[in-house]
Amino acid sequence: MPGPLDGITVLDLTRLAPGPYCTMILGDLGADVIRIHNPAPPDGRRAEQMGAAPDRPPIEWRGTEHDALDRNKRSIGLNLKDVRAREIFYTLARDADVVVEEMRPGVVKRLGVDYETLYALNKRIVYCSVTGFGQTGPYKLLAGHDLNYIGHAGALGLIGDADGRPVIPQNVIADYAGGGLMAAMGVLAALYERERSGEGQLVDAAMSDGVTYLLAQFISAFYGNDEQPERGRSIYTGDLPQYGVYETADGKWITIGSLEPWFYANLCRTIGRDDLIPHAWDGDKHPEVREAFTGAFKAKTRDELFEWLNETDLCANRLLELDELEHDAQVQDREMIVEVAGPNGPVKQVGVAPKLSRTPLSARTVAPPPGAHTDEILASAGYSSEQIDELRTANAVE
Repeated sequence: MPGPLDGITVLDLTRLAPGPYCTMILGDLGADVIRIHNPAPPDGRRAEQMGAAPDRPPIEWRGTEHDALDRNKRSIGLNLKDVRAREIFYTLARDADVVVEEMRPGVVKRLGVDYETLYALNKRIVYCSVTGFGQTGPYKLLAGHDLNYIGHAGALGLIGDADGRPVIPQNVIADYAGGGLMAAMGVLAALYERERSGEGQLVDAAMSDGVTYLLAQFISAFYGNDEQPERGRSIYTGDLPQYGVYETADGKWITIGSLEPWFYANLCRTIGRDDLIPHAWDGDKHPEVREAFTGAFKAKTRDELFEWLNETDLCANRLLELDELEHDAQVQDREMIVEVAGPNGPVKQVGVAPKLSRTPLSARTVAPPPGAHTDEILASAGYSSEQIDELRTANAVE
């Protein structure tokens, strides 16, 4: 069944996590995503730096059928520094709906595939640029990664223990949520607006902006009460014993989120400590409350605790490791680990989060090898087999 973006064509110029995650989402939504693979070897500064200090070892699953970020996509190899390859890109762009790129500001201009150039060819094009700090401002050319963006955007200062250093989380916040997810949201909004105006526009998606956007409630609270949040000292970061993570008898972990008075009271009753109910917000009693919770939870295994605690309404759940997800009943019911047909058999990947009743979303195909669809895409664009052979011989395409 076609997805909600069936008929939308996306040209994907991205390479690292944020951009491919954005285009993965668009592909999951049903768009025809054409991944532009660069077949040319590294040159310029990258080549020089690799000569002095080798690039990191390749990650085995990247660029393979196991790479979910490239699922639901077709791949064409275009060396955009070659004028013939750029002409192919222009041909594709004339009929495309969306272009997504994540190069530093100025690079696409030098390559001749910038928004202004493509807008002159196709006024309906939605052009999304995913960068660290955006297309404007004094930091726009600064290099960075997830850690730099969450530090600058205000998130890293909120994460960690009260008496320790900030704790570095996995690169989910800036790369995926602040970058890829926000970019996809911007693209969808621009496509919707195009239905009214008939005209595309530029989506400037900065990962640092996206992270700050995620902090809406925290920033509003700061300006509302003029209090700087401290790591490990807020209700969501470890200050309260009723909102935390506890080790269980089998060395695993249980998450407790009994913030509301009735949840907290139910938790205290369940472990046989009704005397602690009046002290939910009494900081002087929190060490005693924490000790009581620690002892009660350490006496049972994680799964025993999960069953026992959830006989009552009190907000408790298991901390699952990745190798446990596919066996969890809720994950199975929501189809959040799925099998996608691959050339060597089924491949397990993450499922699609939003559930649409009439036009369901799906992971349909695994990531293709680079350039796997070059002939197919060029032929549909009007190139003959002889022309394709000539372009490949000239290393303009792969």
